[in-house]
Amino acid sequence: MKHIFNKGQNQAKPTLLLLHGTGGNELDLLPLAGMIDDEANVLSVRGNVLENGMPRFFRRLAEGVFDEEDLIFRTKELNEFLDEASEKYDFDRDNILAIGYSNGANIAASLLFHHQNALKGAILHHPMVPRKGIELPDLTGKAVFIAAGTNDPICSPLESAELQSLLEKANANVEIHWENRGHQLTSQEVEAAAQWYQKGINK
Repeated sequence: MKHIFNKGQNQAKPTLLLLHGTGGNELDLLPLAGMIDDEANVLSVRGNVLENGMPRFFRRLAEGVFDEEDLIFRTKELNEFLDEASEKYDFDRDNILAIGYSNGANIAASLLFHHQNALKGAILHHPMVPRKGIELPDLTGKAVFIAAGTNDPICSPLESAELQSLLEKANANVEIHWENRGHQLTSQEVEAAAQWYQKGINK
């Protein structure tokens, strides 16, 4: 998978896995990593799927309707890439924190849904529920921050609340942050994510 790896100053910190939104690339979220933790490793990945020339992490059938078969395949592909990257770049495979926006947040949530040990935790900006009606692995010890918009036309508040509920039922520790905004990524929600990270993950 096309990606950027920047080695951090402190190898005890989590490796920040950056996952862009539809039409983005591996450069998009680099400023977020600096705001969350400027001493951590950064692994920023470009999605392997193109939709009308726009990179994505998995196919969809329509707005808000995921291609489940492709989602499962791409989630497994990303998980295996993380295995390989941790060996290549010599970082702790068990200490990866995903930071995803929109489509990137959805594939990060899918990693949690399908692969128990894929991530230590995640910051999910405007995620949806990746799959309905499946049993999640035990996510005890996983920390998840969800940033959501009360007026988000793409990802409804109900969707964000449902994702929180599903993750909590799987024993993840979830905090949800609401902005009175739409689907855009705001500086306020990134600041809230940074505060959450400093308080809980960065110990």
